Amino acid sequence: MATSTSCTGSTLLQPISKIIDLPLDQVNFVVCQLFALVTAFWFRLYLHPSKTSPFIRHVVATLLGFYLALFCFGWYALHFLVQSGLAYGVMIFTGVEHMHKYCFVVTLGYLSFCQVTRVYVFDYGMYSADFTGPMMVITQKITSLAFEIHDGLMKREEHLKPSQKYLAVRKMPSLLEYLSYNCNFMGILAGPTCSYNDYVAFIEGRCYEPKHLESNGKENGKFKQSDPSPKRDVIQKVCTCALSLMVYLVIYAACPTERVIDDTFMASNPFYIQVLYLYISMLALRPKYYFVWTLADAINNAAGFGFNGYNTDGTPKWDRISNLRILNIEFATSFKMFLDNWNIQTALWLKRVCYERCPYNPTAATFLLSAIWHGAYPGYYLTFITGIVVTMAARAVRHNVRQHFLGSATLKLIYDMITWFSTQMAICYTVVPFVLLAVGPSLKFYSSWYCCIHLLCVLLVLVLPVKSRRTKQQEQLSSVQASEQNCLSSPDNNCNQKQKAS
Repeated sequence: MATSTSCTGSTLLQPISKIIDLPLDQVNFVVCQLFALVTAFWFRLYLHPSKTSPFIRHVVATLLGFYLALFCFGWYALHFLVQSGLAYGVMIFTGVEHMHKYCFVVTLGYLSFCQVTRVYVFDYGMYSADFTGPMMVITQKITSLAFEIHDGLMKREEHLKPSQKYLAVRKMPSLLEYLSYNCNFMGILAGPTCSYNDYVAFIEGRCYEPKHLESNGKENGKFKQSDPSPKRDVIQKVCTCALSLMVYLVIYAACPTERVIDDTFMASNPFYIQVLYLYISMLALRPKYYFVWTLADAINNAAGFGFNGYNTDGTPKWDRISNLRILNIEFATSFKMFLDNWNIQTALWLKRVCYERCPYNPTAATFLLSAIWHGAYPGYYLTFITGIVVTMAARAVRHNVRQHFLGSATLKLIYDMITWFSTQMAICYTVVPFVLLAVGPSLKFYSSWYCCIHLLCVLLVLVLPVKSRRTKQQEQLSSVQASEQNCLSSPDNNCNQKQKAS
């Protein structure tokens, strides 16, 4: 019922909340996002970079963001400023050499403090719009920026990966640029995360310049062209939002996930019915996230942010900061494929700040960071711990089995069908604690399935060998060195071909 949760934001929309029987904070969130969508068109047309200075665009985007935050969360929105201010102080007053580490600890620590107090002090179990949601996105932006500044000011160019070269920030942002990046109206409520360089290019009107690398490795963006229109993509995304919301409100209301641990339901239905019900329930739950992330993407596109070049047919692409690919999610044939297309910008953040930089067991470290970032509910940790085991098992199966099914199209189709079913079951099984939140219900669900997927994954990891990332890198290095040695000792002229093949 709408009255079961409290709201710290504006009560202006309370009558609408009562009419449609939804929590007021959720109504505030949706209305603010729709307001941001309309405002984004105005921002692109009337505050276009060709007729408005970057300073004005930064100021307007920031002030509108603060207004939406105050409307939705009231005085709790001050946490956004406190978190951003603490991190900016760390950036200014600590050395660049260790600034990224301090920012990471301070920002993630403040987020965790707010999450713990919200869950265990104020309202445990409230699964609704809350002020820590925007803080999660701000945490991503602050920590990403800290690492990008560290890469740009401390590391030599030859020590950076190609993606790190593009993302590297070469000068410290001003306070206005920093606040605009963190708290602009397009992303303050639901993101998505983006790189600082991309955001500044959007504000300054450089985001439509074609980007490619010259032979010296430097980016060339000198040639301007007319701005492509996001109208078609925005309309498509708004229609996707409407369909997703309808599916969630209609189907999930009839098939809530909590029913999978209902004693009557488990006693009166055979196991295969329980499996089918769980799949339908999760299938109906995902559109809630499709709605939130697709609407956030549409808002940024409407403002002119998110352009990503052109398709082969000449139509513009507006997926630079998209957070999901729905068809790839629903038809994923591997656990990795599902994760790569779900909450894309968060996955990129985890990859850039953790997976690529952690020297020991990056997979486990990445899942642990993801659990800490999501919040203090125990169900999150059960989900991500299970995710570690499932990821390792899926990697082992793919490494040892997949090549045997590539001999013909029929075998490949059979493999894809089996892996699609296995992936969907693994996702459903893994995510249930994320929905149930508490330890008791989550363990009750796993025990009703006899922890079968846990046991199967552990068995696959123990039985099927798989090479670690470090071993693969060492083998690739040895192969390159051996190829170079053969070229030096060989009298023929095939060296260039061998080096290209390697």
